[in-house]
Amino acid sequence: MKWVKTIQPRKQRKRLFQAPPHVRYKQFSATLSPELKASHNTRSLPVRVGDTVKIMRGDRKGFEGKITRVGRQEYRVFVEGITREKVDGSTILIPIHPSKVMITNLNLDDKWRKEALKRKGRDKLEEKVVEEEPEMEKKSKTPKKRRRRKTEARTAEVKVTTKAKPAGQKGGA
Repeated sequence: MKWVKTIQPRKQRKRLFQAPPHVRYKQFSATLSPELKASHNTRSLPVRVGDTVKIMRGDRKGFEGKITRVGRQEYRVFVEGITREKVDGSTILIPIHPSKVMITNLNLDDKWRKEALKRKGRDKLEEKVVEEEPEMEKKSKTPKKRRRRKTEARTAEVKVTTKAKPAGQKGGA
């Protein structure tokens, strides 16, 4: 199915809330810490249960903890230790949007995630190498000299080919 581009907010919201699971997975990406960015050559990854994250926005800014649950339906993650007390006295986890957290430690128990991380980082390295090569191969071009037009010769030819009609003759034989 091809996605038609639109800027209408209602259609953007509709697309967000009706997105299939494989699209929602991509939208669950969070930025990596500077150390992880340097070691894995990528800026962001989808969050998973077991990742350690630092909250970057909101009332709980600066708190760190492990992700205990990922709510794909409501687009929220739940971090261990980030709780509040309800009126009846019970404690509940506070939902946080994945774009508001930064991954500080990855959960690499899954072999598929390791392979995906290697692929993503390797692609970035290959792009850097490819971008550097054309710069060395560039040739310095010298500006070309402009040619003058020979307008005088052309105007002389035009004068010779046109003849004036003798007076008294009208067009036709």
